[in-house]
Amino acid sequence: MDAAIAGFALSFSLILAIGAQNAFVLRQGLRREHVFWVCLVCALSDAILIAAGVLGFASVIDRVPWIVQVMRWVGAAFLFIYGARSFFTAWHSHGALSPADAPPRKLAATLAVCLALTWLNPHVYLDTLFLIGSISTQFPGQHLPFALGAMLASLVFFFALGYGSSLLRPVFAKPRAWQVLEVIIGVVMWVIAAKLLLG
Repeated sequence: MDAAIAGFALSFSLILAIGAQNAFVLRQGLRREHVFWVCLVCALSDAILIAAGVLGFASVIDRVPWIVQVMRWVGAAFLFIYGARSFFTAWHSHGALSPADAPPRKLAATLAVCLALTWLNPHVYLDTLFLIGSISTQFPGQHLPFALGAMLASLVFFFALGYGSSLLRPVFAKPRAWQVLEVIIGVVMWVIAAKLLLG
């Protein structure tokens, strides 16, 4: 139980920081658009990465170090484009920012963006593969409960964020609030992209 609690606490503290993935989940929750599937894909992606980290995938990265650099550049490019799209939406599409009026995106397109924000972000690998993976070694013989605790934290967080964001819908009843959100998302994306490029 101690290992499971430690895994839960570590994973929850790492995922709590505002990032590209969290901003996307928040936006989908506010729009009430494919919330379940977005939360599930984020949680399952984290579970796969946590399992890989606990099973020692970090040693594979040590043997193929160039893959981290590739992911950094690809991830930064994607985040820059997605951030630019958020700025464009905030500046030009005032009417489309209202959740009641905005046409819903198809599930496949939404999940494609969700997967890209998850798997093209090197910070996700740093948190799950390296940090969680390395700390799991402090619990010899208890890797499974540690990993399950970390996975549960991810599941709880994403579903709480996705469905809990609906409590903020009164705030986002006005298009101006959506404009502000889109600008914040754009800034977050560009800051993360800059950090990736600057190492």
